[in-house]
Parts: sequence; structure tokens; C-alpha cells
Amino acid sequence: MKGSSYSGYKSFITFVVMACLAAAALAGNFYDDMDITFGNERAKIFNGGQDLSLSLDRYSGSGFQSKHEYLFGRFDMQLKLVPGNSAGTVTTFYLSSQGVGHDEIDFEFLGNSSGNPYTIHTNVYAQGKGDKEQQFHLWFDPTATFHTYTLIWNSQRIIFMIDNIPIRVFNNNEAYGVPYPKSQPMRVYGSLWNADDWATQGGRVKTDWTKAPFTASYRKFNADANIIGPNQKSTTSENNKVWSTQGLDAAGRNRIRWVQSKYMIYNYCNDITRFPGGLPTECKRSKFL
Repeated sequence: MKGSSYSGYKSFITFVVMACLAAAALAGNFYDDMDITFGNERAKIFNGGQDLSLSLDRYSGSGFQSKHEYLFGRFDMQLKLVPGNSAGTVTTFYLSSQGVGHDEIDFEFLGNSSGNPYTIHTNVYAQGKGDKEQQFHLWFDPTATFHTYTLIWNSQRIIFMIDNIPIRVFNNNEAYGVPYPKSQPMRVYGSLWNADDWATQGGRVKTDWTKAPFTASYRKFNADANIIGPNQKSTTSENNKVWSTQGLDAAGRNRIRWVQSKYMIYNYCNDITRFPGGLPTECKRSKFL
């Protein structure tokens, strides 16, 4: 490896390690932060509230949601995905409001047959409308160890990050008629469920139930975020919060270019067949969608 390339690679690895250590230092407690919502004994909180596992069998998946609702913030979660033949399974980490016209910000991890890569599926819903999918493969094995997945949500933009590396930005383009999630408080959710009708290779590869139960692991959740109380008023302040105005600096723009050039496998903004009447408005306005 040439000297300059090796130096850049070493700096990149150092950055990732430091980012993971920083996220680890802020970990919350699942007993305090989350409620199990379905799956009964398939969802387990253990190790004094530091770890949470979700399992899926042919009868049910499992899931959890945050005790608090939030309006803007930074949300970090470390995940280790279902190993081996995970075809048909979907593991999630996302934000969502409730009801008709809901808002949602998604990380979904679509399993695959052994030896084939996971697909990271991202989407943004505003006022009940999504259809803003971007999908990625990864530059590491997400089943071998834990990695940190981050959602940064403020009034200007949403940033999706993996190990503190930005992979996607969705900007607020309300001025141009594009709905943006900014007024509905959202909870944090995680789940593991069967979606073999569509999740793996368009539904061609089904879940192999002889491999069940399937298990995904979560740890080190942190919400540096604006908590909304029962009266729908904020109980915290955004003042002096980095996330409240966070965007991409020059280094962040370089990293997102690297990810999107090498690992993006689908971008709705390039899907002319899907949008014969013309691409969505936001696709014409920002380079980092």
C-alpha cells in the first residue's frame, strides 16, 4: 500500500474506533428507557439493563419502544444483526409517531442467505407519505460484532450514520412543497420480524425456519434529545446541543461521497422508471440525499 493511502486508511480506522468509544461512553439503560411491546419472552433485557435481545420464530417476532417521545435529537444504538442464514428477516431501529399522517425515520436491516450481504434500507415518512428509499451494503460484517447506528434529526435535516460515518442526508425542503417531519413527537422503536414476502431478493428467498430462533442484539442506546412531556411540551432544551444545527462538514461530505459511490445499491432519486412524470422535487435540490 502506498504511503499516502496507508496514512489515509490508518486515519479512517482511528476515526471509527474513537467514534465507537465516544458512543459507548453515553450508553443508557434499557430498563429505564424502553418497554417491550410484543413477543413476550422473545424480547429480553439483561446484564443490568445494558443489553437487549430480540428473537424471531415461526410464531412471532419481538420488539420494543422508548418510554419517552422526542422532538428532535441524536439517537445512537449499537446492533449486532442475525448471523448466518438470515433470509426473510428484518431487524429495525427507527423513530415513528402514531396515527394517520404519521412521521417516521427508518433504519431497516434486510437479512440474506448465508454468504450474501445484508441490505441497509433507509426511508423517511412525513405526514404519512414515504417512498424515499435509499439502500446500501456495508463495508463490514454486521453480524460479527456490534456497530453504532445513528439518527440525527433536527429542523433542517436528518442524517443517517453508521459508526459516525454519514451515509445519507435528507434535507428540509418544505419551502419547495416537500413535507418534512418536524412537528410530531416520535418514539424510538426496535423490532425483529418475518418479511419473507419481500425482504430478501424481492421475496424469492424465504425464511428457513429450521434455523430459528433468529436473534438480533442491541446495546448502548443513547438519546441526546428533546423529550416531550405528557402535555406535549418540551421538558429539555435544544440550546447548545450540537445536533440541533448539525450538518456535514468537509470531512463528512468526503465520507458520504465514499459510502454512496461504493456501497449505495438503490436511490429513489435515480429511479426514472418509478417516477415517469419526473423525479421528486427534493431530488433536484440536494446532492446529499
